[in-house]
Amino acid sequence: MRVGILGTGTLAAALGEGWVRTGHEVAIGGRSPEKAAMLAERLGHGACAVAPREAATGRDAVLLAVAWDGVESMLRSAGASDGVLDGTPLIDPTNAVTHGVGALLVEHGESMARWIAGLAPGARVVKAFHLFPADQWTSPPGGGRSPVTVAMCGDDAAALHVVGHLVRDVGGVPATLGTLERVRQLEEVAGFVIGLAFAGIDPASAVPRVPSNGR
Repeated sequence: MRVGILGTGTLAAALGEGWVRTGHEVAIGGRSPEKAAMLAERLGHGACAVAPREAATGRDAVLLAVAWDGVESMLRSAGASDGVLDGTPLIDPTNAVTHGVGALLVEHGESMARWIAGLAPGARVVKAFHLFPADQWTSPPGGGRSPVTVAMCGDDAAALHVVGHLVRDVGGVPATLGTLERVRQLEEVAGFVIGLAFAGIDPASAVPRVPSNGR
């Protein structure tokens, strides 16, 4: 697939590495052309550095890999308000939470994913990749490593299918929780995990093991 990545940080690098390794064509668009060029060179496999608008144009999927408070600026640079992302699966891995506490910073009843959908008219927003740290995706799948579940929310079945494919390519197992009507719940889970982790508690120890109906 032709994948655009908006951002040059650790998650952009980790997922970009996994996607070029599995044969996808990756274009990096960042606020800093120099950082985008450095990341593209590091990824190799034909990855290229382009302007944000080009990274968002004509792609099979776009990853919005920036901090939550940089989302609006990046989408503006990518031409989202002009409809550049219309029809494109737009992956939202952002966590708008209080640092070290995990409390959501969006308005009550709102979500980052829905806010992003409003900033990018026509984009097929899928919440995904927001629960695990970037280093989860830096090793090739297999090698005795147990796969992790990537919970996702989205309104468009085709977009969820595309993102699910990209999840599998980095060693994850996609699991759709529901539409964007449920996405705040998924974002609250991230706050829960982040809060426990900063308190020195393993979040996995706070989640009961429940049988999965025999599957």
